Amino acid sequence: MTEQNNSDNQAPGIQAMVWYKEEDWDTLMELFPDSHRLPPSYEDWKGRADEMKIKAEESGDVVIKVFIDPETFPAWCKEQGKEMNSESRAELAILVAQQQSFSA
Repeated sequence: MTEQNNSDNQAPGIQAMVWYKEEDWDTLMELFPDSHRLPPSYEDWKGRADEMKIKAEESGDVVIKVFIDPETFPAWCKEQGKEMNSESRAELAILVAQQQSFSA
């Protein structure tokens, strides 16, 4: 009897990933109260994010990049009564990914 990888038994999932544009990086780092938790440069962040995306796709998941915009994200946080932190960024990414997957 052979063992199967657990991922072989699961349907592919959808992963929402928070994504940034290089031209927005500096502005966003000034806006985020928890920017000290992110890599020090866009290039460092992008390298790590690309690795995570590749691993997710190799496991069979579909990745939806959700770009955090320095104009619309603060407005969304204000409407929702949320801080502009990692939890809010992740929540927005999940909401956008759900909307995209349900509208397709």
